[in-house]
Amino acid sequence: MIAVAAFLAGAAGTALATGALSGPQVSDAERAKIEAVVRDYILAHPEIIPQAIEKLQSREVAKSVDASRKAIETPFASAWAGNPNGNATLAVFFDYACGYCRRSLPDIERLLKEDKNLKIVFRELPILSEDSEKAARVSLAAAEQGKFKHFHDALYASGRPSAAAVEKASRDAGLDAQAVRASIGSEAVQREIDSNVAIARSLGFSGTPSWVVGDQVLNGAVGYEALKEAIAEARKSSGD
Repeated sequence: MIAVAAFLAGAAGTALATGALSGPQVSDAERAKIEAVVRDYILAHPEIIPQAIEKLQSREVAKSVDASRKAIETPFASAWAGNPNGNATLAVFFDYACGYCRRSLPDIERLLKEDKNLKIVFRELPILSEDSEKAARVSLAAAEQGKFKHFHDALYASGRPSAAAVEKASRDAGLDAQAVRASIGSEAVQREIDSNVAIARSLGFSGTPSWVVGDQVLNGAVGYEALKEAIAEARKSSGD
């Protein structure tokens, strides 16, 4: 383990030094001295290696988020809640069969109640079962009818996304059954699901729920405080 750490530290030191000091004005002898200083410092302070890796990973995630920001923050029809002109957007990727997603519902509702400048975008990521995908398709059909949140809340209130629960939630939300049947197999619904799955892969989601706000990605039922902090950081970074 020590040998590996030393090797990584030496490699990191060399890369840093040669990257920053590769110009013709630096002699080989001077460069060697600087590389030695950098290497010795890293060996004396190995804690900076994971810190540097974390920083690099954060930058890479931010690049990936930025590349997909429009697809992440633009809701599918009415699949959103909160302030449409809010100065922060929190996207949640969820699965109706996910217990951790259910556990996060109170956090979402609290954020909506307390933060009047927040927009929450709901993105279907049905990865757990066939029932998940069937429920997601009906949910997107509900979004096209302007009744996403009604269906969303009704289905979670009904329990797991069984066929019976989806049917009950559809009735409770007042969905047009004929329009639902026309929507669930549509190209628009399929594109939305495919897009969300592609985003999840590109951002390295570990499961559901996963959250995107600003340049940050959070995985799991992280809780109200973590979400609130991430939203505040996003506003700070954007200057709002």
